[in-house]
Amino acid sequence: MTKILKGKPASDRLSEELLRRSDVLRGKDVIPTLAVVRMGERPDDLAYERGLTKRAEKTGVEVRRFLFPENIPETEFLPEFQKIADDPSVHGILPFRPLPRQIRDEKIREILPGSKDVDGITAASMAAIYEDGRGHSDSGFAPCTAESVMELLDFYGINPDGMRAAVVGRSLVIGKPVSALLLQKNATVTVCHSHTKNLSDILQNNDILVLCAGHAGIADRSSFRKGQIVIDVSVNFGEDGKMRGDAVFEDADGVVSAITPVPGGVGSLTTSILMRHVIEAAERTIQ
Repeated sequence: MTKILKGKPASDRLSEELLRRSDVLRGKDVIPTLAVVRMGERPDDLAYERGLTKRAEKTGVEVRRFLFPENIPETEFLPEFQKIADDPSVHGILPFRPLPRQIRDEKIREILPGSKDVDGITAASMAAIYEDGRGHSDSGFAPCTAESVMELLDFYGINPDGMRAAVVGRSLVIGKPVSALLLQKNATVTVCHSHTKNLSDILQNNDILVLCAGHAGIADRSSFRKGQIVIDVSVNFGEDGKMRGDAVFEDADGVVSAITPVPGGVGSLTTSILMRHVIEAAERTIQ
């Protein structure tokens, strides 16, 4: 029987731990604070903001919203963003992306301090991941989705040490950082992408599959075997409007040992990981 690796139980357990840590900080007059920087009123941004606000309430994190018109000129926005970055009472900053066309992403990444980069978009965060240097006062953080994969494995007692892991996708948001995090856990990692030949054969020969290509159905029956753990990170929408991952779930169910559902899997954890990063950033300020 295939085990379904749901994200909510892991998220709930993590939130309980984070609330205790947040209470300790507040006892030292430190309020862990996340700055949400949003330009415009995109429905997906608003939905994510509502979700993270609810998670913040459960973990003792204060959320401050900095809202700007979608058409704000870069010359006006960057000084305002610099003020947020320089505010010592703000421990984490989350600029909603993609940014409007007139705001250069690289400028945001230049201004954002690694120590406040709670979703892993700066060079400091990338360096921290690949050097395994997280925890220092100026270190960044792994992207929340990539770290959610590792948190889910840990919650269900899956130790990647010595296992073969295939990551399908090479983005800076998920594929590359989760590959580095798996390497830190002593997995032997193969990174696959759109130019990979014989993908199904490669996937069959791995113990852990992390699917983050954003391509529905890229992993089907020919990709699966008994004993595998499938972590499906992607969110795709079919013509029927239904949400699905990269795996053909019906092909994997009953064959692999465990699989994450879409929705209800890795995505359920990301806001909890975001709050953990904010709390860690606040804790570093008093170490």
